[in-house]
Amino acid sequence: MKLRIRYFASLRESLGLSHEEMETSAMTVGEVRSELLARGQAYVCLQRDRSVRMALNQVMVNEEAVLESNAELAFFPPVTGG
Repeated sequence: MKLRIRYFASLRESLGLSHEEMETSAMTVGEVRSELLARGQAYVCLQRDRSVRMALNQVMVNEEAVLESNAELAFFPPVTGG
């Protein structure tokens, strides 16, 4: 299935891109995250020991969320204000 992946804030800076299209056979958000982590290098910013939030079609989700074709999956660090 085809997904649009978006990266925000420090994740965008670490990866050097704001979005990408991805073909995957993953069924869940967690499986996509694992696929991205397997790419190594810059994708280390998505490691599970780091605070990374995820949204599927602009709704906050956890790694068990089930994907649908042509969905938008966004990764971003927790927002802080001041």
